Formats: sequence, C-alpha cells, structure tokens
Amino acid sequence: MSAPPPLGIDFGGTGIKGAPVDLATGDFAAERVRIPTPRPATPDAVAAVFVELLAAFPEATGPVGVTVPGIVRHGVVGSAANIDDSWIGVDADALFSEATGREVHVVNDADAAGLAEVRYGAAAGHRGLVILTTLGTGIGSAMVHDGVLVPNSELGHLLVDGAIGGSTGAAVAEERASNRARETEELSMEEWAARLTDYYRHLERLFSPDLFLVGGGISKRSEEFLPLLDIDTEIIPATLRNKAGVVGAALHAVHAAG
Repeated sequence: MSAPPPLGIDFGGTGIKGAPVDLATGDFAAERVRIPTPRPATPDAVAAVFVELLAAFPEATGPVGVTVPGIVRHGVVGSAANIDDSWIGVDADALFSEATGREVHVVNDADAAGLAEVRYGAAAGHRGLVILTTLGTGIGSAMVHDGVLVPNSELGHLLVDGAIGGSTGAAVAEERASNRARETEELSMEEWAARLTDYYRHLERLFSPDLFLVGGGISKRSEEFLPLLDIDTEIIPATLRNKAGVVGAALHAVHAAG
C-alpha cells in the first residue's frame, strides 16, 4: 500500500495555495486550493488558514511542507522582508505543527522552488551546482548541489561594487537587476540584459556553477532576454512556475521528516 501524499503549501503575499503532491511525478495529486492571505498576515492568522487548507484534503495525511518568504533556520523564521514583522524569531515548524496537529516543516520559498526544479523541472538530471534565481520584486535564489539544498543563499542581497548597470559605489544586486528595477527604470531588454550579465558574471566568479535557472513571472519571456546575456555558464528558464513552491515544500517536508 502506497504512503499517503504529502501536502505542500505556498505562503504568498496575496494568496496561500495548497495541494497534495504526487512525489513520483512532481505534480498535484488533487486540484489546488487557494485562500487569500489574511491581513495582517500574523503567524496565528496564517496558521488558521493552514488548518482550513488541510481540512480540504483529508486524504493527504503525509508530512506538510510550507514555503515562507524569509530566511528559515531549523524551522525558525529569521527575516520578514515581505511579511509581517511578528514572524521574526517564530519557530514556525512548532507553531504550525501544534495548530494543525500534523508534522509541518517550513522552507524558504526560493529554496522550495529550487528543490522542485532540480527534482522535476528544468534542471532534472543535472549534476553539480545549480543556482536558481527568481527575478521579480527582488532576486530570490536557491543553491542545490547534487540534489542537496544549501539553504538561505539570498544571492539577490549581494553587494556588487559598481558592476550592475555601470553605477559607481557598492549596490545591492537586486536593486539594479531585478524585474522591478527593469520596470521602474523603464529599461529595454537590452539594457536589462547588460545588468543581468554583470550580475551573473559576479555569481560565476564566486561559485563557478554548472547551471543557472531563471524563475519568476518574467521567465515566461525568457526568449527576449536570456539570449542577450554574455556569460560562460548555461542559463535556462525554470519550467514549473506556479507549481514550484507547493511541490518543493512537499518534497522538503518528506526529506525533513526522514
């Protein structure tokens, strides 16, 4: 008899999405449910939404994985750049496990996407160091080496000394090379690609990766900018898109549960 499927939950700024996941295929085992993110999105308010989500999938009695848009160390949330400040220092594993009566494990949202892409998506079968970057409001990142996650890389927060966009002085990479920067500054794809080239060259010098993956909504337009990048490492678009967080969270939960 097969084990019950794990449940993945993707905690986002506007919606909390969940579904059981078939780990054999990396796809949803039932139709995804979405519930609006509460305002304010405090830990207790979000935990109540998780209880509601779990009730929608009574057959998914395996471990529960949850993405969190912040640094996560051993289940404890260490940053809250895009969520309520009350999350900082919260043992989210313990809070959600107590609230739901289930074994719950949290993971950084970009890390979850990286795990999913390496197992089931664009990087499936690739060995060595894979670096996923999500180009959105900021730049999220995940580093996976031979299938093993190196958590909380936060490569969008690197200080780059005048490299991005021909600026002078040190700058945070995501302030110059994120998709928000492209939109805010009304950059052409060629101008943005020049900044991305500088950014990815910096990552190459630091980590010598085997593959770059590019996620985020803009990855749907990858043919407009990826061919313009002048870097040595292969770089390809992520493929799981909106499924990556849920699938990666479920995968993480199973690994963390042992």
